[in-house]
Amino acid sequence: MSRMGDVLTGFHAAWEFESDSVLIRYERGIRTPKLFQALGERRIPLAALAGVTLTPGRRGTVVLRADPRPGADPLMEAADGQLKEGCDPYRLVLPAERATLAEYYADELRGRLTETGPADRHLVAAPEPPLRFKAYDGKASFDGTTVRFRWSWTGASSEKWKAGDQSFPVGDLGGVEWRSPEVFEGHLRLLPREAGTASGAAAPPQPDQDPAAVVFGLGYGPVHESLPFAAAVLAAVRAAAPAPVAAVAAARRDPAVVAERIRHLGELHRAGLVTDDEFSVKKAELLAEL
Repeated sequence: MSRMGDVLTGFHAAWEFESDSVLIRYERGIRTPKLFQALGERRIPLAALAGVTLTPGRRGTVVLRADPRPGADPLMEAADGQLKEGCDPYRLVLPAERATLAEYYADELRGRLTETGPADRHLVAAPEPPLRFKAYDGKASFDGTTVRFRWSWTGASSEKWKAGDQSFPVGDLGGVEWRSPEVFEGHLRLLPREAGTASGAAAPPQPDQDPAAVVFGLGYGPVHESLPFAAAVLAAVRAAAPAPVAAVAAARRDPAVVAERIRHLGELHRAGLVTDDEFSVKKAELLAEL
């Protein structure tokens, strides 16, 4: 940004602009969404952002929003589009009279963004373990290496009691499935690591019958507890086993994706940001992915 440490303060959060990142500090208070309070603060590298928008808000406000790249933030990847607008950690709501200042910072940010498309790794830090929360049918805990489910006497199904309390090392996991507690059949399911998905594979059991899942309910597994938990587990899974992210590798072999990356590389070359030798080597590497 133009000056290191510039701060833009809105409702529920303040954004501090730095040369390579935006530090978002969330307020604490009864009007602040509980998810924001749980997150505390987050540093968002500019490389994790795809764009910035400024739009009119409600009741005399404007909304500055940073658009994270797919796959760059484990929290947003776990949320999978299920967060309500008011709980979006990338939105900064400001009074309408600050629209000109907000537009200035939006333009400054846009001018510094250089990355587009999905990220091949997490660029934003996940909430740090240990983490835990109480689900309807048990208690979930994560110490950074192992997820544990301990079933409750009153909520757990007979199938889960037969299976017993569960422990899942992150090395055995391939991902997480989080369904918001604010919708019907909310749950957190741990997905096993698999080399691939075979056609005709059996559908997973219902969450209340699956020992690899805990189910939510009114007051059980709230967003501000279960979503950071899911994000931390997902980040640990990716860090422990980057190779299973087959979808990214497959996308890189798609001819259309490779062609787009070569086109972007050419733009950098023409702009003088990539040397002739670097352009030739990188182009050859991209063509080899086909």
